[in-house]
Order: sequence, then structure tokens, then C-alpha cells
Amino acid sequence: MKLQNAVYDVLKWIALICLPAIAVLYATVGAAWGWPFIMEITISINALALFIGSLIGVSTAQFNKDNK
Repeated sequence: MKLQNAVYDVLKWIALICLPAIAVLYATVGAAWGWPFIMEITISINALALFIGSLIGVSTAQFNKDNK
């Protein structure tokens, strides 16, 4: 599976910056305000970031393999 450059860049930004920032924000603000399911939501967001990062890694490996 090879991703187009624009898709790759967006997914990389989401996985490396956006989702971890959202997870930290929810965990921090949620604890301060007593929001429900803080651990469950934070873990789920981080799992999604890891999944997207894995897809990016597979795409990068395929790209590097094809360009050698």
C-alpha cells in the first residue's frame, strides 16, 4: 500500500501531532473538570494514533522498497 504524498503528510501530522495533543488535552482538562471516561478516551485516541502511525510505516517501507 503506497499513499499519495498529500495523504501521507496529513496522516503523519494527525498521528504525530494532532491526536497525541488531543489525548493530553482531554486527560488534563477532563481531570480538572471531572469529565467521564478519561482513561478510556485517552487510551482510545492514542490507539488510533498508533494505528495510523503503523499504516504510515507500512507505506514508507513499501515506498523505500520500490525505490531501491
